[in-house]
Order: sequence, then structure tokens, then C-alpha cells
Amino acid sequence: MNKFISTCLALLLGMFASYAQPKNEEVLRTGSVILKDVIITGKVLDKETKEPLEYATVSFFNKQKNKIAAGGITDINGTFSIPVPKGIYDISIEYISFITQTIPNKKIISDINLGTFLLEIDLESLDEVEIIAERTTVEIKLDKKIYNVGKDLTVSGGTVSDVLDNVPSVSVDGEGNVALRGNDNVRILINGKPSGLVGLSSTDALKQLPAESIEKVEVITSPSARYEAEGTAGILNIILRRSKLLGLNGSITANVGHPDAAGLSGNINYRTGDINFFSTTSYRYNEQLGRWYNDVKYNDINTPDLDEKRNWVDIRKGITTNTGIEWYINDLASLTTAIVYSNNNNDDRSINNLIQLDKNTGTTTRSLRLNPEQGDNETIQYSVNFVKDFKDSDQKLTFDFQYEDTNNDQNSIVNFNSVDTEMVATFVDQTKILLQSDYVLPIGEMSQFEMGYRGDFSNNVTDFRVDTLNVNTNMFDVNKNLTNIFNFKQYLTAVYIQFGSKLDKFSYLLGLRLENTRTTIDQPTTGDFKRKNLTGLFPTVNLNYEISDDESITLAYNRRLRRPRGFMLNPFPSRSSITNVFQGNPDLDPTYTDRFELGYLNRFNNKFTLSSAVYYGHSTNVMTFVSRQTGETVIINSEEFPVIERGPVNLATDNRYGFEFNLNYSPSRKWRVNTDFNIFKLERDGSFNGIDLEANNLTWSARLTNKLTLPYNIDWQTNMNYRGPNEDAQNNRKGRLTTNLAFSKDLFKEKASIAFNIRDLFNSNVFKNHITAETFTADQEIQFRGGRIYNLSFTYRFNQQKKREREGGFHTGDIEM
Repeated sequence: MNKFISTCLALLLGMFASYAQPKNEEVLRTGSVILKDVIITGKVLDKETKEPLEYATVSFFNKQKNKIAAGGITDINGTFSIPVPKGIYDISIEYISFITQTIPNKKIISDINLGTFLLEIDLESLDEVEIIAERTTVEIKLDKKIYNVGKDLTVSGGTVSDVLDNVPSVSVDGEGNVALRGNDNVRILINGKPSGLVGLSSTDALKQLPAESIEKVEVITSPSARYEAEGTAGILNIILRRSKLLGLNGSITANVGHPDAAGLSGNINYRTGDINFFSTTSYRYNEQLGRWYNDVKYNDINTPDLDEKRNWVDIRKGITTNTGIEWYINDLASLTTAIVYSNNNNDDRSINNLIQLDKNTGTTTRSLRLNPEQGDNETIQYSVNFVKDFKDSDQKLTFDFQYEDTNNDQNSIVNFNSVDTEMVATFVDQTKILLQSDYVLPIGEMSQFEMGYRGDFSNNVTDFRVDTLNVNTNMFDVNKNLTNIFNFKQYLTAVYIQFGSKLDKFSYLLGLRLENTRTTIDQPTTGDFKRKNLTGLFPTVNLNYEISDDESITLAYNRRLRRPRGFMLNPFPSRSSITNVFQGNPDLDPTYTDRFELGYLNRFNNKFTLSSAVYYGHSTNVMTFVSRQTGETVIINSEEFPVIERGPVNLATDNRYGFEFNLNYSPSRKWRVNTDFNIFKLERDGSFNGIDLEANNLTWSARLTNKLTLPYNIDWQTNMNYRGPNEDAQNNRKGRLTTNLAFSKDLFKEKASIAFNIRDLFNSNVFKNHITAETFTADQEIQFRGGRIYNLSFTYRFNQQKKREREGGFHTGDIEM
């Protein structure tokens, strides 16, 4: 593995050096002497097959200056032509999984052809390289796990949500809500920062981002002090692809599917000299079918039971782009500017069938409620990143600035029994400013100090308007009981310090973060105004002991919090139906969690990799959602029904215990099996309005991914995910099994790939829940994706090598600062 890493570093250094070289026509000046570059040419072939090796690296190392003076890569024919200053060099010719050839002390004074180099396969590293190139690999650091997406066939042509649902420890439900080890309070970052790519609704945004845009996902279950304290479950950091290869390179993917879906996405990169241009852009169209069934039985004999069935077609389409320029100011500094633009709209066509059952007479009454909703979401984000390294030291100073503006508009007209009864409009405008700076100072060879500042300032304005039909005038009047304006401001300021060191086989990383949260709630509609100012300390401890090169034990502690989001604080009700409303709570306080984790990692026999953890979390002031009757009623077909309200409260104290293990088994290069198992117990102690809402719930989940290379180099992959049943004081959720199937074939010497996948093969991804409240019970059945989904995708790569796109590694015991 060390040899592989060294090879990768050599390749990168070689390419970096080549970028820094002047063009062929340029000259170098040393004092009064003018030295013109000479051209060095040659060819690199596979010794066994005599085929050209594209992207082999040729480097020229200057011993006097102790650095690589020039370098380049071979073209599709295996040839190279590199401008090199005159001098004496050690020349190396390298290619992944092949034995490096070197020419020591070569004097270069004029143009020369070095001839043909025949590289041999490195048998000792071949298995290792194949695994790295082909499968989703695991990289373990002291404070996080990194899952390199690799060649995951089941997500080809899919979205970021599909990718996350294949990442061990992570689950995504039908609505797109992400959970980590069963806890849905996950902080999602893009490239280490909040991003307009996530937007106001992370679930909607993640459904729009193409899977091909992701390089890797960092699962941070025990974040260090460098990361914000938000997210009691941990952090998911999505790293987008961005190549730094010389010249023009990229890829394009087109896909079609059923239900109706189509998409086109591409990433392009162009680097010349000190400038690197990059862009990832996608357009997606898809129709998502769904159904929602809710059977409510009221304890009052005089209140009819209500059976509500809703079917919908949700049409989503839009464009997303992340485009920027990276300027290498000099060898020690770089400046990156980027623009994220996202424009998406949805057309949700919903049909509600309501059946009322009179328990006294046994008669039924039917009603039809149409609720079509159209929405537009536009986000633009500007960012600037400055990185400064220091000569002869690993010191680093970074500065980030980010400005984001998001507009989300939703409009719907409710039709009840062929009569338009309501017009509902929601207009949301959110602006965010992020300021962040981090400084890293190495101390000696094995220690490191880090400090930083972060300011995150957001302003959110929600204008919610409801117009109801006046039956006397047959005109629409503003409903003042529902219509409101909600202004929400949240200003976060944080500073942190942390220190890490390695003593022989023992590593530690200690940190402390101070965060101040200022929130303001202003409601001009009612004149209500609330302000809160909270300050907290968040310590982190990460310890690691390397039993051997392949085996280690980690112990971690951190304090986290969950802040209430804006919609959770808005006290005005918003309705998904006339009998079920959602209402926020402006008095919500954050939830604080202390988390402990003991982990064990072992890689043995070059075929097994085992990663396991025991974890515990204690949470206070827990926010949870409860359902209750409001005391209000609505009339449906001359019958009076109580209105059920659902909303958040600071309810209880939680204790979470869990055990997780991931096992990767690779009996051969053509067969790989990945498994993930997580079992956890939730103990909740709390009550609401005199009602005991204690819970004691044990649940589990399991995941199996099997990938096999069939004859004719056809890859076959099957993913199976099971979510076990779970319950709390009001909900009893059933278990569910989902199976995905995919096939893929590379074409045109691995420059292209075609993939076909089926998600939810057995049409079993159905959410079933039984709700028990004080005055009613309800049975729910929800299927958000409406059954099987078929997708066919085609990817073409230009000036990229497939294996280089998926390079990864396996490390243990690193201190990640």
C-alpha cells in the first residue's frame, strides 16, 4: 500500500511540475545567462502486450535543487514530448500497478529521444490496485471514515440521495430524509461547508444532484473541533469531483428511465499553466409516483372514522451547475472562486379521496380533494477560497467567504368536490453569509496545532398566504388566521483550538469549540418578537492506538447540539389536508448530546476488512414531534371532524446505545461483498400535557452489496437493504426490505460505460406505521417512489482514464487536522 501511495504522490508531483513549466517557446533566465528548454521525447508500452500506456508519468528530478523540475504524461499512443531546462536529472517513468523505471544522472543539453520504455506488471501490488480501482473503498482517519464512491452500478444515472443510501451507516427514506445510525439529525456539507447545492430543503436538492458529480462521501460520526457542533448524529461531507489533470478532460453522462425520467450531466476541467477551470453541470427531469393512505379511527362514537387516500405525480426538472476557476498564484498560494447556480421547479399533482364512515349508521360518504402544487426554487452562491502554504514548513492558512441567496416559491389551488376552495402561496427568501479561517501549525515531526474562526449569518423571510372561498360572495378572502409573515434570523459565531500528536503507536486529537447562537423571530402579522442568545462549549477527544499496520482501536468523545430550524419555530399552521395541520413552536430550545464511541478496525488476509464500533449518546431537551387534537373542528359533507395538529416540542431525555460493524470481503478481483449491520436501542423519558410518552425501542438495519464480474466483463451488482421495525410512544413503524439490481459494461477501451439498473426490484419499499394517540388511532401506508424504477445510462470519458477517476486508499491512524 505504501508503494501505491508513493506512486500516486509521484504522479501528482510530476504533473504539478509539468504545469509549472514554461511553454516550448519560452526561455529561462539565470543571471545574465539565457537557457532555452530542450524537448525530450519517448514512448511507454506494456512489456507483455506491447500496447501503449496512456497517462504514464515521466518526471525529471533535479538533485541540486531537490525538486522535480519538469514532467508530463503520455498520450493515447503512449508517447510523450516534454520541454525540460538543460541540466542533469534522475528520470523516472511510472504507471500505476507497473514497476517504475529510472534513468539516473542523465545529462540533458539538447533535444533527445529516450526511446521506448517497456514497463512490467508489479505482481505484488496488482491485487491491491485492482481493488482500489474497482470497488468502493474505505479510508479510516482518526476522526472520520471516507467512502470513495467508486464504481457503484446501482446509482449510475441516479442522484446524491441514491449514493447516500448505499453508504454504510447511512439510510435515506422515501422522502429523501437522511439518517446516520438511525438518527435523522445529520449535518450535510458540500466540500466541507454549507452549500447552495443543499439549499433550503436538503432532501429536494439531493434529489437533483447527479451521482456522477460525487468523488467521495466523508462519514464523520465523531467530528473534531474543526467542524461545527450542529448535528447530534454526526456529519456527512459530500466531496464533488474536480480534476486537476493537465489540459482538457472530463466526462458526460446521459440517462433515461421509467417512470419518465431523463438527464444529462457532465464535468469538464481545463488546466493550463497556473489556471485551472472546472465545471460540473446537470439537467434532470423525472416523474415520481407516490401514494399515501391514512385510516383514522376516533375514540368518540359520534365522530365518523376518516379514510383518506392520496395519489400523486411529482414532476421535477431543473439545472444545477458548479463552475469555478482556481489560480495558482505561486508554489505556495492559490485562490479559487466559484459560482453555484441551481434552478429547479416541481409540479405536484395530488388527488385525495376521503371516505367518511358513520359508526352509528354504517353509511359512508365520499369526497374528492385536488391539491396541485407548483414550485420554483432558485439558488445562487458565490464563494472565494484562499490557501497559503509556508516555505519549508507544513503550516497552512485558509480563508473562505461565501454568499448565498435562495428563493423558494410554492403555489397551490385546493379543489374540493369540483369546487376551488383554497389558494395557498408560500414565498421564501433566504440569504446566508459564511466567513471562515483556519490556521495549521506543525510542531516537531509528529504534532500539530490548529485554530480557527467561523461566522455563519442567515436571514430567512417566509411569506405564507391562504385565501379561502367565501360561499356568500363566491369570492376568495384572505384567511387572517393562517396568513402570516415569518422573519427568522440566526447568527452563529465560533472559534476553536485543537492539538494532535502521535507517540509511537498512540495518536490523539484534543479540541475545544466555543459557539454563540443568536436567533431572532419577528412576526409583523401578530407583532410577536422573540430573541435568544445562547453560548456553549463543545469539547472533542479522539484517541487511536495502532496494534499493527492493519489493526487499530479508537476511542472518541464529543458534545453536539441540534438547533431548531425555521419551520419548526413558525407558530402559524400550514396544512397538508384540512384535518391534519403542522404548527411550529417558537419556544423550542436546542437539543444537546454527549456522544461516546469505541471503534475497532482490522484488515486481514488481504481479503477481509472489518470496521466496528460501539456507541452511546445522551441527549437532553430532546425535540420530537407529537400529534394531538387542537379543539377546533372542520365540516366535511355536513359532518364535524376534529383537527389534528402535529408539531415539535422539547419533550424528553434520550439515551441511545448501538453497535455497528462493516465487513468487506474480496475473494477475488471479480467478486466483492460488502456488508453493514447496525443495531441500536433508544430509551426516552418524557411526558407532554400529562401524557406519558416514554419509549423503549430496539431496532436494527442491515445492508448487503454483492458485485460479480460475469463473462465478457459484464459487472453485476445487487444491493439489499433492510430497515427493522421501530416504535416510540405514538408510532409503531414496520420493517421494510429494498432490493436494487444493476448491470454495467465498459466500451471503447474503458472510455465509455453503459449501465442498467432497477431500484426497488420487488416493489417492497413501503412505509407502514400505526399511530396511537389519546383520542384516536391511525394506520398509515406510504410509498414515495411508487414502485420499481428503471434507469439506463451511458457515460463517455474524454482525456480521462477510468482507474484514475477512482483512485483511493486505505489508511489507519492518521491525524486529520
